[in-house]
Amino acid sequence: ATRGDGYVGEDVTANLAMILPPALPHAPDMLEVRGEVYMTHENFLALNRQREADGQSLFANPRNAAAGSLRQLDAAITKERKLHYFVYGWGEVSTPLGATQADSMVALEKLGLATFGKLFRTSWQIPIYIAASLDNANAFYEDMFKLRPTLKYGLDGVVYKINHLEWQRRLGEVGRAPRWAVARKFPAERAKTRVERIMVQVGRTGALSPVAMLSPVNVGGVMVARASLHNEDEIARKDVREGDMVIIQRAGDVIPQVLGVDEKERPPGARPFTFPDHCPVCGSLAFREEGEAVRRCTGGLVCDAQAVERLRHFASRGAMDIEGLGEKQVAAFWQDGLIHAPADIFSLPQRQEALMAREGWGKKSVENLARAIEQARTRPLSRFIYALGIRHIGEITAKLLARHYGSFAAWEKAMRQLAEEDAEAMVELDAIEGIGGSVVESLRDFFREPHNRKVIADLAAVLHIQDEEIPRHGDTPLAGKTIVFTGSLARMTRAEAKARAESLGAKVASSVSAKTDYVVAGEDSGSKATKAAALGVAVLSEEEWLKMAAL
Repeated sequence: ATRGDGYVGEDVTANLAMILPPALPHAPDMLEVRGEVYMTHENFLALNRQREADGQSLFANPRNAAAGSLRQLDAAITKERKLHYFVYGWGEVSTPLGATQADSMVALEKLGLATFGKLFRTSWQIPIYIAASLDNANAFYEDMFKLRPTLKYGLDGVVYKINHLEWQRRLGEVGRAPRWAVARKFPAERAKTRVERIMVQVGRTGALSPVAMLSPVNVGGVMVARASLHNEDEIARKDVREGDMVIIQRAGDVIPQVLGVDEKERPPGARPFTFPDHCPVCGSLAFREEGEAVRRCTGGLVCDAQAVERLRHFASRGAMDIEGLGEKQVAAFWQDGLIHAPADIFSLPQRQEALMAREGWGKKSVENLARAIEQARTRPLSRFIYALGIRHIGEITAKLLARHYGSFAAWEKAMRQLAEEDAEAMVELDAIEGIGGSVVESLRDFFREPHNRKVIADLAAVLHIQDEEIPRHGDTPLAGKTIVFTGSLARMTRAEAKARAESLGAKVASSVSAKTDYVVAGEDSGSKATKAAALGVAVLSEEEWLKMAAL
């Protein structure tokens, strides 16, 4: 399966069977490996030559080509694309592979899987290197950067990992990222091109975002025609003007950004850009709050741009994931009055005749959209919260909220109480580890607006919002419990303790409330331990915590 959002991905078994070994005779009973599928530069160029000859659109880069090839409905097409793979890690295993990262990679290679080491020994030139010091690691990075142009495929950096697996386990993870690994990217490739004009777009939260519309230029094998200018302060700091020759790069080899201006090539008469103080879409005042870099449209519900962007976000892959309902389709449906609010999307399957009458829409495409919409009626709470597009609520924050409240009913009730200034609801929300004041304020403001409450009610009537599953490692005494850590721990850092608690299915809070199950008190524990005692919450010593956490 693809990694998807980290919880749900796509089943690509039939396609991977085209490039993986047919069997691993000596594998343990359970073996989950994690790896990457890639396409060489040579095969990428050959694929695009063939597509051009066939009158088909070209792939922008090998990465997109590999991803698209892996998601084909016909596995025979995947086989024709000449993909390769390598394994870089593992998940569930019934028998330990080794005590270190390097030993485990060697074990995977001996089972018959392609790894970095195997690629290196067959002249692919990507080694695994065990660094004895940070200087060694940095020297390896420099060597790989010099080697990069000679490789047969794209490479954007090096990953540093802690070798000892027990240390990896202790360090744990936060959000999507492990604390025991970090990617060090290579400097991005750069190019020079002209700014044809500067356009200001309006996002779903009303943010006015300036974009440089460029004379198309090739940057690292990708044609770039636009780049974000971030905000009005950045435009002023770099003094970017329409007609300027600018230096651009793709940050992380992905996102185009303007680095600066070549003032020697500035055309005569080029004027400093004047940032609008009114929304370019609805004409409402665009206000910039004190301390913020972003100017926002105050039009709210009357601003078409915000409404369309919210709908796009709602249907996007990380949110409700409605395949076939992309940016162009959402904008067109909005323009023609087919959808105005998120719940309208779920009435589209009943309007198939109207859809088939549209240019470019046939029976098959309409049926596919209807199927995708029906599938999107069932989504977990975290996706639903994220899909609402509430300011400051990204995917990670949405998961934190969903895991804490568990069900839609509990979350929605707590948010209504928050909007009514219920002190207990505010304390409970603020106590969630990772939830700050800006998130509390955004949720309160969102639920104060009657229109937003109606949007949620309308969606709840047509959706099945699943309870959030809390990741658990077996049946542990901490599963589903809320824990607060206070004071200094002797055997581990607070970050390590938090990671261990979460891995055992616990929820970690930052403050003590009546809903706290345990307070782990280290040295100098202070007021949290005192409050726990007053509320009758169990207080654990560090030794009791270590025993409960099986450490």
